Amino acid sequence: MTLRDSNLQQLIDLSERIIASSGDPRAMAAGQRVFERLRAGEGPIGAVAAQRLPVCHHNIGAALAGLAAEASPLPEMASAFAAVEGRLQWTRRRNAEAVGEPFFSGHANAVLVGPGGLEQREDAWIGVTVMAPGIVYPDHDHPPEEVYIALSPGEWWNAEMDWTAPGPGGLIYNPPGILHAMRSHDEPFLALWFLPLG
Repeated sequence: MTLRDSNLQQLIDLSERIIASSGDPRAMAAGQRVFERLRAGEGPIGAVAAQRLPVCHHNIGAALAGLAAEASPLPEMASAFAAVEGRLQWTRRRNAEAVGEPFFSGHANAVLVGPGGLEQREDAWIGVTVMAPGIVYPDHDHPPEEVYIALSPGEWWNAEMDWTAPGPGGLIYNPPGILHAMRSHDEPFLALWFLPLG
């Protein structure tokens, strides 16, 4: 029996298409590890209490609207994401209070697939970050490697590269354990992230 929501599956399929055609060998390999695990079987439906933070209200819609004029599959990704976004539990980064404003009120994260997500898994993690204009997501690191798909303008930095703006549909790859950050400028920021766990 198929449990996975059809819109979530479409978002996964379109994301796989973007990452697989990126030409970045490290991003392609990391993405393949995520998508192979998702194809191998579905996790249980997560008992997620939907929750939106104030930063979500205008910024998500504005970012998704910006994808309407982009080349396929970005408009389709926007539609699939919009169909599941209202079921997500948006939260602030742990220790966001210590960073202070404007970061505290200007960002939110949610998990689609993985611990605390719409689909519970311990082997793969798909999440999303939204930021208001003019926000810097502070330097951080984590053991798993990571692939981002940009769904809006924005910039990424890591210890191996200068600030880089991949543009909507572009990718950023972060090796395992690397220090990295991201920032928005004049427009809302929206990005999906993919981590193979374990």
